[in-house]
Amino acid sequence: MSGLKRYQMFIDGQWVDASDGRSFESHNPATGEAWAEIPEATAGDVDRAVAAAHRAFTDGEWANALPTARGRYLRRLADLLADRSEELGRIETVDTGKMLKETRWQAKYIAEFFQFHAGAADKVVGHTLPIDKPDMWAMTMREPLGVIAAVVPWNSQLFLSAVKIAPALAAGNTVVLKASEFASAPMLEFAKLVEEAGFPPGVFNVVIGHGEPCGRTLTSHPLVARISFTGGPGSARHIIHNSAENFAQVSLELGGKSPFIVFDDADLESAVNGSIAGIFGASGQSCVAGSRLYLHDKIADQFLAMMVSRARQIRIGDPMLEDTQMGPLATTGQLTRIEKEVAFAQEEGGKLLTGGSRPAMPGRGWFYEPTIIECHDQNMRIVDTELFGPVLSVLRFKQEDEVVKLSNASRHGLAAGVFTRDGARSLRVAKKLRAGIVWVNTYRVVSPIAEFGGFKDSGYGREGGMQAIYDYTRPKTVWINTSDQPLSNPFVMR
Repeated sequence: MSGLKRYQMFIDGQWVDASDGRSFESHNPATGEAWAEIPEATAGDVDRAVAAAHRAFTDGEWANALPTARGRYLRRLADLLADRSEELGRIETVDTGKMLKETRWQAKYIAEFFQFHAGAADKVVGHTLPIDKPDMWAMTMREPLGVIAAVVPWNSQLFLSAVKIAPALAAGNTVVLKASEFASAPMLEFAKLVEEAGFPPGVFNVVIGHGEPCGRTLTSHPLVARISFTGGPGSARHIIHNSAENFAQVSLELGGKSPFIVFDDADLESAVNGSIAGIFGASGQSCVAGSRLYLHDKIADQFLAMMVSRARQIRIGDPMLEDTQMGPLATTGQLTRIEKEVAFAQEEGGKLLTGGSRPAMPGRGWFYEPTIIECHDQNMRIVDTELFGPVLSVLRFKQEDEVVKLSNASRHGLAAGVFTRDGARSLRVAKKLRAGIVWVNTYRVVSPIAEFGGFKDSGYGREGGMQAIYDYTRPKTVWINTSDQPLSNPFVMR
């Protein structure tokens, strides 16, 4: 592995190799070439990280820090994120193939999430209770849970980590983050900023490894109080099983197959742009990708003509270049799976309107064309299979109730898009859609102020918003006897 950039894990404020010396290569999706050496954590390494997080939670500077002090730590981290966004973006682009103009913007924007929760750190409140007992005063207070196991995938890992780390730390917890083995470098670079911000040792730790033993050890560890997971349903089932060992609270964000609905009165220019952003942005590697397009029959042909024309003009290439519009897929496994599913969709009768193959590109990068398939049947496999790539399934509808029914006929329920000029209709449809997020006449908009999460196989629990910090706390009820009289005889009932 000579010549590769060498990384170490961040455990208890120290940069360390795997205890058995094992490591693996990380590849640049745009070239297919190895560029970094990543340590692979053993079960012992994970145990050491959790133990460090537990010590930091129970004793020392962080355990005794006031909420305002926690806010100051988070603000320093936010400032560093904003200052180093270009550097972080470049590392994420090399490691994942995402567009540099997106990764550096996202790295800078997540500073807002840390700023938001820095301000929220001293806003977590309890209540006094109008209790029904004389001479008794009762109140609730919110306390942090303990060690948080944060597990994130390779796509948008800086953002997906921020929505876990920021509220968890603001509430007073400590964190052990498992970065994806497919793209670990951005989170290790992030850990350098945590160190520079001066967080006490053990408050934030990063381990890297596969599900076995790294993921299993972390999510079943007896000192872990809460598991926050973003990823696929297969891994989520293992995590739920693992949590039976420690009774940790669990929240899951599992992606989706989001419907994008265009009514006949929609602004077609806006809707086409929204659909392109929803499915071809980030090469379709987004949990909220609008990968099911439902078009009203009256405007379907016109819309598809516009959409296909623009899809064919998308510039595919080096994600580091400013004029590139779509980069590669992040893994070879994705590329192979997408090719198989697109081929099967055509066997089922799907009509390939554009794309459907690897573009003629120099080098060995993992690129795939923007692809649009018109589907004759809602029951085709591709309609409800999350591909995590630039593949759009298109269906037609005639009535509002029909498209709501089609949209909800899915195992998934993370996001949805609705394009219409009819305000009443937008409210009706948004209310009926079984999705955790509904965008009307826009798409893929996020904010630290707004909650994020799904229904059904898209998981449960929410990230973002003020509620997130409460989700990383538990209530405690305190009773105080205000009477100056002795307690009565417990064996005499009055």
